[in-house]
Amino acid sequence: MSTKTIGDSAESRAAAYLARHGYDLVERNYRCKAGELDIIARDGGVLAFVEVRSRASARFGHAVTAISPAKQRQVARIAAHYLAFRRPTAARYRFDVVAITGAELLLIRDAWRP
Repeated sequence: MSTKTIGDSAESRAAAYLARHGYDLVERNYRCKAGELDIIARDGGVLAFVEVRSRASARFGHAVTAISPAKQRQVARIAAHYLAFRRPTAARYRFDVVAITGAELLLIRDAWRP
C-alpha cells in the first residue's frame, strides 16, 4: 500500500469514528498554501480542527507522538486561514487529534492550544 492510501484509510476511519461519537463532519482535506487540515467537524457548538495520525504499530512510538510543536503551529496557521476565508458560524474552535496505532484509535479533544 502507498503512504497516501494508508493515510486516506486512516482519515476515513477517523471520520467514521467521529461521526459515531456525535461530531458533524463539515469538511475533509481542506487545502491552502500553508498545508492541509485533515478533518473539520462540529462537536456541539464547537468547530474542531482534527489532525489524524497513524502508525502501523507502536514499535517506534504511539501515533500521538508524531504531532510535534511545529506541526501544531502549522495546523493552527491553516485553521486561521480557514476561519478567515470560510467564516464559519461557530464562535469557538479547538484542535483535536485522532491517533491510530495498529488497531487502537485514540481521540484527544482539545489536544493543544495555539
